[in-house]
Amino acid sequence: MTETTQGRTREPADTGGASASAPRRRGALVLIAAVVTVVLWASAFIGIRGAGPHFDPGALALLRMAVGTVALTAIALRRGIRLPARRHWLLVVVWGVGWFCVYNLALNAAEHTLDAGTAAMVVNLAPLMVVVFSGLFLREGFPKPLLIGAPIAFAGVVLIGLNSSTKSGAIDIAGLLLALLAAVMYAGCTLLQKHLLSAGTDATTLTWLGAAVGTVALLPWTGSLVGALQTAPLDATLWVVYLGIFPTAIAFTTWAYVLQRSTAGQTSATTYVVPAIAILLSWLILGEVPTPLMFLGGALCLLGVLVTRLRGRRRDRAA
Repeated sequence: MTETTQGRTREPADTGGASASAPRRRGALVLIAAVVTVVLWASAFIGIRGAGPHFDPGALALLRMAVGTVALTAIALRRGIRLPARRHWLLVVVWGVGWFCVYNLALNAAEHTLDAGTAAMVVNLAPLMVVVFSGLFLREGFPKPLLIGAPIAFAGVVLIGLNSSTKSGAIDIAGLLLALLAAVMYAGCTLLQKHLLSAGTDATTLTWLGAAVGTVALLPWTGSLVGALQTAPLDATLWVVYLGIFPTAIAFTTWAYVLQRSTAGQTSATTYVVPAIAILLSWLILGEVPTPLMFLGGALCLLGVLVTRLRGRRRDRAA
């Protein structure tokens, strides 16, 4: 329809550009959130290395989650708390205990007996588990880019792990089982979180509630934490505070944002970038120079993650 004013014909405004730019803006925000998540989670390896010798696994997890819960409370209050439906409360509790308590304890304990490379290889079985089980149970299907990219990225993790071992001797079976437990918790909690988000649960509120539940579940290690705080140097304690604010409060918030707007398989596969970033941070901060094979492994991680996102990019262009 046209409109004539003072002898001129005026066409209606074209809103196609505005509508087309909306998906691009959302895609950019998701990308930024994903980058924040993987960079902060990669930095957690530096923080754990700095604090680990002075805190046992339970004390480290408790202080990290207590600090994280305080920070998440501030974030949730600012964003507005929207409690989930009552029928989901039990699932929220299960998710919080599994993700923020059991996963942290298992990973911290595993890294006391396993070298970082072996622990990373075992834990990074989780994204492959998510790809399989999200296709089966969340009806996300098995897109070819995901099936091709995830194994490529995992091969990069294996290459990094085989060249970053720092301990000699036989692999500790208990540590291996703990790392496997951490991988199972990672995969199961990712799928459960995706289910809760798909059911309409607010992402920020869910993260805050889960962290609070995890902190409560870790309270039996209060005595150990009090003792560690009396003996640990200040820089080690500050590393735990950093872990609570950044890799926990901020990174888990951005993780939930990405997971709510992408498939569980694609979101979890994105975390394969973490080992690649971790070796770069170790190089820059700790002066640990990576081997050429570790650089190759990092490149494979990046390539694999890029392949997993090909389908989403085609969709954005079509939109």
